[in-house]
Amino acid sequence: MEIASTMVLTGGDGQRFRFDAGTLCLEFLLTGAVEPWELLHEPGDLAAWIPRSRLGVHGRVAVSQAEFLGAKRLRGAVLGLALEAARSHDTEEKVVAARAAGIDESTAAPYAALNEFAAAPPPIPVIGDDRSRGWAAPVTGSQFLSAVARDAIELFSGDRLDRVRMCGGERCWLLFLDVSRPGARRWCSMDRCGNRQKLRTRRKIMK
Repeated sequence: MEIASTMVLTGGDGQRFRFDAGTLCLEFLLTGAVEPWELLHEPGDLAAWIPRSRLGVHGRVAVSQAEFLGAKRLRGAVLGLALEAARSHDTEEKVVAARAAGIDESTAAPYAALNEFAAAPPPIPVIGDDRSRGWAAPVTGSQFLSAVARDAIELFSGDRLDRVRMCGGERCWLLFLDVSRPGARRWCSMDRCGNRQKLRTRRKIMK
């Protein structure tokens, strides 16, 4: 049960903008794969982030130290595979630059890592008396990571792999799944990198 989701992010320049990663596993990268934007410093950080995700968790979340360390390993696996997928869209130089900036993609055997985390039980769906859907509480760290890994397996083994993109903005390394019908999304957000590119193009024309 995944819901459409946008997150409000704050860039290094302080600008706030909305960003839709398109799918759960790429959204998970927003926990901070590039320094100095690491958000996961202790288990409580992951427990606080999970309810922000598109999974739609509203109840209690419990994350152990082992699950916290596992989250870093799974994130590295997803990131490495996403970067490889994004390279096919004329972003070779940007992928190289992103790696040079300190992206944490050190997970060895990424496919094995996805299989390992996906083998754990996922969150348990429940229905309320009002027919509202939710997840049985508490949602554990391993349940959440299982959902992320299963989503990643579906993405990296499916026919949407060529829709994985890196934002075309200068020094913007956000990764997303282009779910638009024409498959023409280029920017993390039109309010941020899209508008910046428009301004650059306008200045070149005016010179």
